[in-house]
Amino acid sequence: MRSVEGKIKQYAPAVAGVESESPFDGLHSRLECVELFAGCGGMAKGLESAGFRHLAMAEFNAAACVTLRANYLDTNDSESPQIIEADVRSIDWGNYRGVDLVAGGPPCQPFSNGGRAAGPDDARDMWPEAIRAVREMQPRAFLFENVKGLLRPAFSEYLDQILLRLERGGFEQSVRGPRYQVTLVRVNAADYGAAQKRDRVLVAGVRADCGTLPQFPEKTHSERRLALDKWATGEYWERHDLPRPDDGAISRTVRAKFLESADAAHTTEEAAWLTCRDAFQGLGTPSFQAKVSGHEPRGAGKQYEGHTGSLVDEPAKALKSGVHGVPGGENMVVDLDGTTRHFTVREAARLQGLPDTFEIPGSWSQAMRQLGNAVPVQLAAVAGRWIASALR
Repeated sequence: MRSVEGKIKQYAPAVAGVESESPFDGLHSRLECVELFAGCGGMAKGLESAGFRHLAMAEFNAAACVTLRANYLDTNDSESPQIIEADVRSIDWGNYRGVDLVAGGPPCQPFSNGGRAAGPDDARDMWPEAIRAVREMQPRAFLFENVKGLLRPAFSEYLDQILLRLERGGFEQSVRGPRYQVTLVRVNAADYGAAQKRDRVLVAGVRADCGTLPQFPEKTHSERRLALDKWATGEYWERHDLPRPDDGAISRTVRAKFLESADAAHTTEEAAWLTCRDAFQGLGTPSFQAKVSGHEPRGAGKQYEGHTGSLVDEPAKALKSGVHGVPGGENMVVDLDGTTRHFTVREAARLQGLPDTFEIPGSWSQAMRQLGNAVPVQLAAVAGRWIASALR
């Protein structure tokens, strides 16, 4: 497989696609979407802000479907999406043929660095279903999200097969059918405004007769700018009404990066990476009397080697759901004085970019599993606008 480090990989269509006979074409001004593996709705919220309206959202996890219904169904709104609580393998997608966008995040466990790494031999691998959805719907575009583990050399042949099938519109052979320009790009959600260092892979495609994907947007936020705001101008500490820590608090790694970029302190146009403290601003201390739902305390977290939390003045580690429960190390925060505690549900929701009005019913563990699987809203919004720019 060709390298994708620092660049975009494209599989340009070999021939022009056929004209769609979509019942949707030309009948609406808003772009319409069908989402697979919808989870609790993080990707949906980002796509919504990018101008997409969901026709249907498919998810087999019952708790996640409760969350989807709580946030996306309105009995007084005729445009509410259909929530399909079912295994995607049982769904016939023919009714949505020609929809503007098919989106979703196929389960990442088969490719995660923390999993068994069985790839296509894992029963949870749903890439074949994502491909089938494209074949049956023949959308104008598609957008799929997965973990960076998908790029591991062990999966390179399988990934090439996925991309080739998607280029062919989901068909195994080069039959006469829609062809897609397929693009793969590796991104970090922190670079696009999420308060979370979440490395992900996006696989996107636009049907050849509908447009061409431009280069993926340049990052809008940077670690360099955060270091400058902390250790050059002090603006970060002033913004949070905190005394600036002694320079001895700067780690060797941060110090090196800061010195490399100090000359650019007044020239960078990127915003600073957002930190946990930025994301939690206004929430106050977790309390059972908190004005915002889901901000009840969960108690102290325990740190040990290989099990450390997220520093409050850095973007959070990637939230994780855990196969056998919620891994506390990735889901706890470490304050300046070294004390630790678990994220509240509301704090985790903010780290994923979800608004405080977003409801996540159920227990803390159920909520954290859903949030750990979600796509950060900010990243989904950037990707959605990128897709929309090609379709419009």
